[in-house]
Amino acid sequence: MKNLLIIAYYFPPSGGPGVQRVLKHVKYLPEFGWNPIVLTVSNGQFPARDESLLKQIPENITVKRSRIFEPYDIYRFLTGKKPGTAIDVNVIKKDDQKISFKEKIAEFIRATFFIPDARIGWFFSAKKAAKEIMNEFKIDAVYSSSPPYTCSVIAKSIKKSTGLPWVAGFRDPWTGFISSPKRWFLPRMIDKGMEFSTFNDADAVECAWQGIIKDALGKYPKLDASKFHHVSNGFDSSDFPKVTPKVNEKWTVTYTGSMYGRRNPASFFEALENLIKKGKINPNELHLRFVGRFGNEIEEMFDKATFSSSIERISYVPHDKSIEYLLLSDSLLLIVDESKESEEIVPGKVYEYIGCKKPIIAIAPNESAIAQLIKETNSGRIAHQTEIEKTEQIIMEMYNIWKGDTSDFHNDLSIINQFERRESARYLAGLLDKLAK
Repeated sequence: MKNLLIIAYYFPPSGGPGVQRVLKHVKYLPEFGWNPIVLTVSNGQFPARDESLLKQIPENITVKRSRIFEPYDIYRFLTGKKPGTAIDVNVIKKDDQKISFKEKIAEFIRATFFIPDARIGWFFSAKKAAKEIMNEFKIDAVYSSSPPYTCSVIAKSIKKSTGLPWVAGFRDPWTGFISSPKRWFLPRMIDKGMEFSTFNDADAVECAWQGIIKDALGKYPKLDASKFHHVSNGFDSSDFPKVTPKVNEKWTVTYTGSMYGRRNPASFFEALENLIKKGKINPNELHLRFVGRFGNEIEEMFDKATFSSSIERISYVPHDKSIEYLLLSDSLLLIVDESKESEEIVPGKVYEYIGCKKPIIAIAPNESAIAQLIKETNSGRIAHQTEIEKTEQIIMEMYNIWKGDTSDFHNDLSIINQFERRESARYLAGLLDKLAK
């Protein structure tokens, strides 16, 4: 069996959807001849922690951890936020959303000095730890999981010093993405230089959605397109807890994950308000369950809704519990960021939604990659943020399914089953086999 060094910041006990991709690679790669050795952080400040995920790391997998300098306490101090305040859900704003003077100063510091991101303080300790790993094990290839893009910078350094085959994995695009800071020209040039050299120097680039490939080749047309590979996210049915199906007394709609800024329930709430006013939906028969982490502006939307008493808010829960909430729902709510990237984004949780085989109400661009995925699996219905009337129609269809009305909603299981996480690991292993002959 060959040894693969995996460099990943997000790894248990980190929680959230970002950790699932690399965790499942670690779980299934040994089936295809690759033994993962993971290098991660010992003291990361994760947006969410999920200690239960530690149990999903196979016992025979080696995990090495090294320290990182995390600057977010400085950021919180500069912006007047309390220690431990979530940064991501309160930093990503709408384009027209005002930010304070302190936030502007802190954002300028972030955009100027933390390149490619705030995790660059891991670079030197990670390089040292990687050298120790290579002295202990015969490493045959390297895989990096980004974001954070610092993982790619670390892997690039290892590639340069050892000549080992390197697969650069990406769950999101790099520069110019929704979560990227708005840099002035000098740090922007440095950041783009790091981005280009990563794509250029990696032996292969593994991307979670097609839009990442389009973004990279659109920025740098001279790159070798053949080295880019779409390896979709998926779901792991072995993660799904055993639940007893039941008929809910109220129409139960569940959303899981973060919400902030441009990812918000405004259009869904407006459509629901209209239906309640028209007397088509009884708010006493409504149970909206939001599970995850939410920005302050989203909390205000919950508070101001006329049906706020029907909204249940649940903070971050372990991954298996999150899936349990989905399985015990009548419908699932999916909201895609209202941004220029929306047509290409396919978050990992979409596949778990599909794997639960519950009807999905998707607020997303009609011609988006998510819309295409939902249509081909026949997993739900889609409406754009601006299509309030269409959203009302979708809500009524799902509401009536709960009431027992017949519907043409039937999942295409033959397609859904192709998105098991094991299949993604199989593809990655095949890619590594070609590079590490």
